[in-house]
Amino acid sequence: MTQSTSVVQASGDTEVLTSLWDGLSPHLIASFWPVERAASGSRSWKKIEKAPVVKAPLTDANVEMLLGWMSPFENAGSDKGLPTISAMLQSGALQPWASGVKGGADTLGKFEGRSGMTKLNSTQVFAGMPPLKINVVALFRAWRDAQAEVMAPVHQLIKWALPQDLAPDGPILSLLKAAKSVAEGKPLDEGAANAVLPSVAPTKIAMQYKGTLYSPMVIESLGYPINSPVDASGRFVQLAIPMTLCSLAAIDRADWDRAKDGSYVAGGFLV
Repeated sequence: MTQSTSVVQASGDTEVLTSLWDGLSPHLIASFWPVERAASGSRSWKKIEKAPVVKAPLTDANVEMLLGWMSPFENAGSDKGLPTISAMLQSGALQPWASGVKGGADTLGKFEGRSGMTKLNSTQVFAGMPPLKINVVALFRAWRDAQAEVMAPVHQLIKWALPQDLAPDGPILSLLKAAKSVAEGKPLDEGAANAVLPSVAPTKIAMQYKGTLYSPMVIESLGYPINSPVDASGRFVQLAIPMTLCSLAAIDRADWDRAKDGSYVAGGFLV
């Protein structure tokens, strides 16, 4: 798609917020958009209709997978019951004290250089893993219009990262308001949800980059470098936004295969 203006219209009514990157390969430009469940209780996710898409090249991007391997038997060795004596036996520190006992030094000498570690008690087992994390730095810079090319897409990312709504009242007041709404004839389920969990969490998003679609993701952290250069009106003309994206749950092989094919399933990657 050739961009002739700083804010372009994609298919349908989708607004694309981006800087001008004429001549740059589309594979080097990441796309971000908000997603929602395809249906209530569904494991599939879809783009929110008419929601804007933010595009930016990534100057730094890294997928981080932490695999939780541990050795649960490492403290099961014969030398763990009396660690101090065991260490003295292995190091030969007890031999001088047994020099007066017939054969004592020779017997203790056989322990020197030995170890209670075995292949069994050093065997690792998979104990789990946290969700996948992606660390990126999204670049925005203005050629024509700082507001449209830098400020608008960056503010959109910030809005997706922040909670959609934080309730001003505590849970007790929320419960009282819920009881009042039920008394006024409003649905119980709506009032109960608002009372127990009165605030609305941040938006889930998708990121597509170099042929891989990561979705649903959440923005776990976002930096806003306010020392960046500005124009005569005080609007930023360049911003490098560091972000950490995190999947909703840990992923498996099938999720990764779908991601590489351009689709990622719940908890995992979108179908």
